[in-house]
Amino acid sequence: MEQFAIKWGSWVTRNRVLTLTLSLMLAVAAASGVQFLGFTNDYRVFFSGDDPHLLAFENLQSTYTKNDNVLFVIAPEDGKVFTQDTLAAISDLTDRAWETPFSIRVDSLSNYQHTEAQGDNLIVADLYEDADSLSDADLARIQDIAVNEPFLVHRLISADARVAAINITVETPGIDEATEGPQVAEHVREMRSYVEQTYPNLKVYLTGIMMMNQAFPEASLFDMTHLLPAAFAIILFLVFLQLRGLSGTVTTFIAIALSIVSAMGMAGWMGIKLTPPSMSAPTIILTLAVADCVHVLANWLQKYRSGMDKTASMTESLRINFSPVLLTSLTTAIGFLSLNFSDAPPFGDLGNIAAMGVLFAWFYAMTLLPALVTLLPASNKKGRAYGGEIMNTFSGWVIRRRGMLMPVVSLMIVGLVLSIPKNQLNDVFVNYFDERIEFRTDTDFVVDNLTGMYFIDYSLNAGESGAISEPRYLGQVQQFTDWLRQQPEVIHVNTVTDVFKRINKSMHGGDPSWYALPEQREMAAQYLLLYEMSLPYGLDLNNQIDIDKQRTRLSATLKTLSTTNTLAFEDRASTWLQQNTPEIHTTGASPTIMFSHIGMRNIISMLGGTAFALVAISLLLILAFSSVRYGLLTLIPNIAPAAMAFGLWGIVDAEIGLGLSVVTAMTLGIVVDDTIHFMSKYLRARRAQGLEAIKAVGYAFSTVGIALWITSVALAAGFLVLSTSSFALNAEMGLLVAIVIMFALIVDFLLLPVLLIRFDQWLIGAARKNSEIETTTQSV
Repeated sequence: MEQFAIKWGSWVTRNRVLTLTLSLMLAVAAASGVQFLGFTNDYRVFFSGDDPHLLAFENLQSTYTKNDNVLFVIAPEDGKVFTQDTLAAISDLTDRAWETPFSIRVDSLSNYQHTEAQGDNLIVADLYEDADSLSDADLARIQDIAVNEPFLVHRLISADARVAAINITVETPGIDEATEGPQVAEHVREMRSYVEQTYPNLKVYLTGIMMMNQAFPEASLFDMTHLLPAAFAIILFLVFLQLRGLSGTVTTFIAIALSIVSAMGMAGWMGIKLTPPSMSAPTIILTLAVADCVHVLANWLQKYRSGMDKTASMTESLRINFSPVLLTSLTTAIGFLSLNFSDAPPFGDLGNIAAMGVLFAWFYAMTLLPALVTLLPASNKKGRAYGGEIMNTFSGWVIRRRGMLMPVVSLMIVGLVLSIPKNQLNDVFVNYFDERIEFRTDTDFVVDNLTGMYFIDYSLNAGESGAISEPRYLGQVQQFTDWLRQQPEVIHVNTVTDVFKRINKSMHGGDPSWYALPEQREMAAQYLLLYEMSLPYGLDLNNQIDIDKQRTRLSATLKTLSTTNTLAFEDRASTWLQQNTPEIHTTGASPTIMFSHIGMRNIISMLGGTAFALVAISLLLILAFSSVRYGLLTLIPNIAPAAMAFGLWGIVDAEIGLGLSVVTAMTLGIVVDDTIHFMSKYLRARRAQGLEAIKAVGYAFSTVGIALWITSVALAAGFLVLSTSSFALNAEMGLLVAIVIMFALIVDFLLLPVLLIRFDQWLIGAARKNSEIETTTQSV
């Protein structure tokens, strides 16, 4: 490998213009795929096509009408919904809501179908008309009906009558996801602007599934316009401090930029659709690519400023770094590729894009970077780089204190590892967005003042066509409804039994004592027929009753719950159905259930991903170091950092969400980079130069210590920038990865050298028995 590296370096430095041309041609070819990139804003992208809970939810939606929605919430400044002006505004907005693209239903106070009986006739009509002509008595009557109607309260009107809502049900055709959702969002935002201009006393809040979908690309756009420039600025500043030269910094910027656009272009060629997790790939690639550049340029400057020719210095740097940089790139790519084990496809896409970016970064660091930097002017003033004295002093301290460092660092690792069990799987998917995203602040207001964002649907089977009018079946549905309404997590229950009770009461002169389910199947069927025939277009019961009248949908709206609490509620509800109404027992289905289950499944699947990455990386290291024992020793500094980070997380936060479930596998490929660079220099000194273990450790520190320090700080800084993302999955992932990287630096600087010295005899034992080990390649 060393001979190949020498030839490679010589060819690149002799054919700089040709190398630049070929590199740029590759970059242009790869980057041209950017034109095919698209963004999907459907929350369903977080679930694979065979996800059982997604399939259950889609089956439920195919049985009834879909319930993707926009909840248009209005809050009068005076805190009174039931005034002429506010009710008139609701009527106006209800009419305009029907113009929303792809809308199939609009529910509001103004078109709520109130029932009354006149003789033997059932009168079904809007709750009110001509709001401007309503008297105080009319307003009081309408308010009394609304706040006491289970269908409305905590859904379209708050119990204190201070906030009201218009619910727009949307069914997009799914032909062009990139435009359909934004069309809906644009229309309702235009409605909001209209309200602000026409009804200045009303404040509007927008939430619902469609607005959540729209929040995904908006969060990604926010991150791209804020985080990527910040990451570039911070990392290039650190590079400049390390290299202390403009040419090296500029070439690093170009190499990083080409790595990003090449990887994103390849994603376009592969047909990958961007999502918030995969949109963090440019920041991650930027962060990782800098390490390759720094290692190449650091050794080049060291040789150049010691008196060697510029091109000869680069040839020597490529000889030294070709193998370790290739190895670190491969191990990092393996770590990211292991994200394909994730049950959430966006993390697989992130892994694939990042892996491509890492490999492009290696290629440009080996071609474009050395060709370009040797063409540009550069200072060769001696003594301007490195801080070798600092590393010599530090390595001396580590060697002298090794007897203390081993137990101290080991105890720190063990102590943090013991805290890992404190972590609990807990996610709140509404909180995936922080307060900088409008959807989050609007949803928080709606949850606090009107209704919840979480819901669970139950499709309750009566057993045969038309049997939903069977009193026994309706009684069981009512039992479940009553139980749900007693649960502290439940805000609202929408059930067809309320319709039957309301009609029965109306058909008996509005007598409250008749607010009960009909006792005969025929009567219940007649009531339902009368009611359905009286409903206007678009307000039928297809959202609650299937076409065969065999099943009904019961929807329970919940408070904002954590994953743990949601799963506990789901289990409690299933157990209650099984024990009390086994004939209609079913499982709940909804995005709430889907997101609650995927976190746990993803942790299980990523255990496989972590095992894959660990085995693949370990085999690579064993082959690279030509030693099983050295390869096994590296497991300690490779596994310990992630374990320590999760232990610290258990002490500080103790909640692990979807974003953190992929960190171990992902960081395994990153943290091994420091180990590889340190070990490569140590083994070069040990095998090629014949230095004893202590001096070999000193050599490793002096040649690569500063570079490892700078690259680790740059990596941590890049991921800390990602931790400021407006999308919580990216933010948490960025923070924990930054912690892992710094723990990796601590372990590689304070424990790995001590282990190499302490177990030197065991490590070289095989070499003494096998002369082939002694003649192993010196280019590791």
